[in-house]
Amino acid sequence: MGVKMWWLWIGLCLVAGPVLTRAGSVNSGAMDKDRNMVQAQVVLTVSESKRLIAKGVARTPIVTEAVKDGMIIIAKGSTNTYVAEELTGRDIAAGSYLLGRRYPVKGGDRPKPAESMKEIVLVKGKESKMSIEEAVRLLKPGDVVIKGANALNYNDNLAAVIVGSSDAGTTGKIMPYVTGCKAHLLIPVGLEKQTCGRVAETATMMREPVTSLNHIPSMFLLNGVIFTEIEAIKTFGDVSVFQAAAGGIGGAEGAVWLVVRGAKCEVRKVLDAVEKIQGEPPFIH
Repeated sequence: MGVKMWWLWIGLCLVAGPVLTRAGSVNSGAMDKDRNMVQAQVVLTVSESKRLIAKGVARTPIVTEAVKDGMIIIAKGSTNTYVAEELTGRDIAAGSYLLGRRYPVKGGDRPKPAESMKEIVLVKGKESKMSIEEAVRLLKPGDVVIKGANALNYNDNLAAVIVGSSDAGTTGKIMPYVTGCKAHLLIPVGLEKQTCGRVAETATMMREPVTSLNHIPSMFLLNGVIFTEIEAIKTFGDVSVFQAAAGGIGGAEGAVWLVVRGAKCEVRKVLDAVEKIQGEPPFIH
């Protein structure tokens, strides 16, 4: 090695040495943190997800505040059936708190006939006799409207709902008031509703006046607080959560597989909470 190359090599070592040392100390700290971290898997069927999401909704701050001193409007839907049960403490017959229904084209189960309920409106935690049309006119900042969704782009924080009527149904009734009154729009939606396409683009295509061979509804974009199994789990422990996979057999079709990470005591809190809802029967049984 020539003299010039030798000095260049020494200079590089002197410059890189402290950097490597600093990097090493940072990595060491990260490794120490990782040593204190544990992880656990959580597998949830569709009905278990709905129950977990509902329990999480009941614990989330914007809802607990509205229960104390505000109004909560619960729109109809399958996930919102569970939400209504958690917030009112009563059992609701499957099918009585639904509007749109998606069944298998052939076969499948149908709920037993049940009397249709009107939308539940809570004022300071108590059920009101107001209709949803009356309630939305009284919304104020801090109140909460809970509306489910049919499509989800989780990473884009965007959801959408299918609307089959010309007046956009419940969505058309509530959204102008949610926006104008600055109320919270909380969107409980399972990760099963994630779609491969961009929801915003899909909603645009769904509104195109193309001749349909069978009925194609439109789609309404929802801009609010997305609340999935991930957010629900975080209400039970100081953890991080990510989805690893989906699907299964023997009743786990459509299930989500989540990984929960954090301090052992926090992960254990989550597992204890999940264990209590695992075994939730299908929505129709």
